[in-house]
Amino acid sequence: MNDLCRLSASQAVERINRGDVTSEELVRACLERIEEREPEVEAWIHLDPDYSLAQAAERDRAADHGPVHGLPFAVKDIMDTADMPTGYGSPIWEGFRPRADAACVAMTRAAGGVLLGKTVTTEFASRHPGKTMNPHEPRHTPGGSSSGSAAAVADFMAFMGFGTQTLGSVIRPASFCGCVGYKPSYGEISTEGVKENTGSFDTVGLFGRAVEDLPLFRSAVTGEPVRPLGAVSLQGLRVGFCRTPLWDRAEDYTKALVEGAAADLAKAGAAVSDLDLGGPFADFEAMGRRVSDYEIARALSWERTHHFDLLSVFQQGKMKDWPAVSYEEYREAEGVMAACRAYLSEAAKDHDVLLTPSAPGEAPAGLDNTGDTSFNILATWTHVPCVTLPLFKGPAGLPVGLQLVGHRCHDHRLFEISRAVHAALSA
Repeated sequence: MNDLCRLSASQAVERINRGDVTSEELVRACLERIEEREPEVEAWIHLDPDYSLAQAAERDRAADHGPVHGLPFAVKDIMDTADMPTGYGSPIWEGFRPRADAACVAMTRAAGGVLLGKTVTTEFASRHPGKTMNPHEPRHTPGGSSSGSAAAVADFMAFMGFGTQTLGSVIRPASFCGCVGYKPSYGEISTEGVKENTGSFDTVGLFGRAVEDLPLFRSAVTGEPVRPLGAVSLQGLRVGFCRTPLWDRAEDYTKALVEGAAADLAKAGAAVSDLDLGGPFADFEAMGRRVSDYEIARALSWERTHHFDLLSVFQQGKMKDWPAVSYEEYREAEGVMAACRAYLSEAAKDHDVLLTPSAPGEAPAGLDNTGDTSFNILATWTHVPCVTLPLFKGPAGLPVGLQLVGHRCHDHRLFEISRAVHAALSA
């Protein structure tokens, strides 16, 4: 294997900027890795090697360098691309050619990125699985819905990848596949040109192999200048251990790993204390799913009306009783979500970061489902940022992530804390 593909995105960009490596060399390294591994992983739905190399050659001729200059990246096939087909994980849209890039794709290209290809998504970023397998064990799920991007980045096929998260579609597959996943604050990255699932929750997220990768791509898609990660001392860092009301769904070994991480951070000087969620969170899961059911049924109105027979059995089951949620029930649920956001903001104000599981455990065996989202909905539905770090292994030797949850619109601070926590727990 060409070792260039094992660089992190931040390492690769640094080497390009120094003139030690070219974009074309990075693209070729990724393409060689894809040729070697794609038959086993099946992370990609569309690739055009010649086009990727042509983009790289153009980057190598450019004098100006953006934050991700020359870096090959992957795009979840829920996002529009003007020069590659976009199928949204459904036969309804097979071969569809959008006329424009999604905003996040367009901005990443403008920042120097090289679009490598489109990665597998579940149907409409929902729960019906795609073809992708876990790169560590092909008999296990890679998670979803951003299965292809997570697997591609974790398996060294791409340096960075876009995903989306409505429940747990970035953090969970990143945990299962063993890479860094970042779900931004709600609204941080434009969803223009991304097929809507649940507009109240949909968030464009990122996959990388190091925390240092995240500021580069965040800069590309927000327009904010790249900011170096400042040093964070664990001495006095206020960590809230939030088991969430769904703690019983975690595997015993996951509970032990997260509890061990909390204890290790305390030994390193962090001020670790429990954060229990009460109040409106008693109805949080039920009300959030009500919002999702209401909004996706409307987002897929055309598909439901005109191509019901081409929807998966799972999606048909969700849509056949439309409208399953009334407008009044939806507004009630939205009110509970707003109350939960306010409650969490107040409850977490004395903590710098919250510590939770990324998933109940390792990637489950089988490819007929994408795993449990229980530990992802807290950050997603309350609109706060989160990062999962690939720190642990479960009893089957598969990755288990640790999730850090930050304060809304303080994403960069979360990166700084995540780097410090990763260094302390992986030492």
